[in-house]
Amino acid sequence: MPRWARGTVAACSTHNENDMTQLSKPLDFGAVSDARLAGAPGPSPEAVKMRDAIRALTPLLRETAWESEKSTALVPEALQALDQTGFFRTTLPEKFGGSAFGARDLVEVITAASYADGSAGWSGFAASGVRLVLAFSPRAVEEVSAQLTDWVGPVAVGASIFSSTVGQARRSDGGFMATGKWMYGSGCRYAAWAVVGIEWQEDDKPVRGLALISRDQYEILDDWHVSGMAASSSNSITARNEIFIPEYRVIRHADLPVALGALPRKYEGLTYRLGPLATMLSTALANIAIALGMAKGCLDCFVEQANKRVPFNLPYDTVATMPSTQVVAGRVHAMVKVAEAVILQTADEVDARTLRGNDFSPSEESLATMSLVYAANLCGEAIDEMQLCIGSSTASLRNPIQRFARDVRVMLTHGAIRRDPAAEIAGRHVLGIPPFNMFAGGLAQR
Repeated sequence: MPRWARGTVAACSTHNENDMTQLSKPLDFGAVSDARLAGAPGPSPEAVKMRDAIRALTPLLRETAWESEKSTALVPEALQALDQTGFFRTTLPEKFGGSAFGARDLVEVITAASYADGSAGWSGFAASGVRLVLAFSPRAVEEVSAQLTDWVGPVAVGASIFSSTVGQARRSDGGFMATGKWMYGSGCRYAAWAVVGIEWQEDDKPVRGLALISRDQYEILDDWHVSGMAASSSNSITARNEIFIPEYRVIRHADLPVALGALPRKYEGLTYRLGPLATMLSTALANIAIALGMAKGCLDCFVEQANKRVPFNLPYDTVATMPSTQVVAGRVHAMVKVAEAVILQTADEVDARTLRGNDFSPSEESLATMSLVYAANLCGEAIDEMQLCIGSSTASLRNPIQRFARDVRVMLTHGAIRRDPAAEIAGRHVLGIPPFNMFAGGLAQR
């Protein structure tokens, strides 16, 4: 999850007396413990319907996964099938044909897609960031929404939005001239628009902002050749020559908090009622749900294969009848269930607080995020154990288990959810040490 949101939504993790007061109390998962008592809604009927429709696509998504990997993007039939469920519009307002899902609903549908294929889940997670487009001017939003009716896949993607390196721009009549290379544009092969970071000079000082550019203004680079999440189309995009970006398609970082804060007055739906730090947690949950879905999918594949395969050098009828396999099965089942409990509890708490009009404190957000990161790593460890237990047959590129193992390893290297940096951020709260003042790109401001 991007740590940039601390600055851009005016919710910096600054050290304050309230946080210190909370730290003097027993730690209970960042005070994320009263969701059920508060009557958190769980998944909505619409999310359950979408989740079940996505789960029904499991055979198709697994059958086409290898072809999607080779093409480094979901094949058309997989993309179209997911699109028909509404999967790429989970955070758009209803007026634009979206669902405006809250945290629990996002977890449900992204977990369902990831159960079949991690790249499919990642594509939905990336598409959920399209709500950022709504922070731009009404004219820009109108241009994007005009393409929503018949568009297949995510209508917009983000690339290098708050990175340390962004595109370079200069003022021009009515807007900006810009060039640049923007990395990790997940889903860019199927999107009509991209939100990218740019920097320009004003009064001899650098100013940063976001720009909305159309598909005909950028080139997709063939640079997404990776060991995992290969079908997520996370290519870089580039504008080698200067492109014109009209003023109304640019927003300064400094103006984002007000623009994002105005969305609840414009749109209905739980996702637009989330507070700044609840939004950060919702984003983290959508990301972590990918690991949960893959672990659950891998567990079912593990059970099926263990009951069919014969051991290589031991006198048992099947791998499943081996005591060592039974130990692994019991252990990994517990790991996945514990991770799922943490993830669902947090998602329900985010929604419950949102319905009550409450947000999280910086310390609560950091501690909850670390718990989610730990849960994702539990899922990764469980997948690793299952692959080793089944053995060399999982090396086949047609076997979903090897894909889960590769995809989860790549996912867990994502900067926003790496275990040790997340632990350091949370650990400062635990120890009562002033937290970092995080801003844009997840960089600590010195």
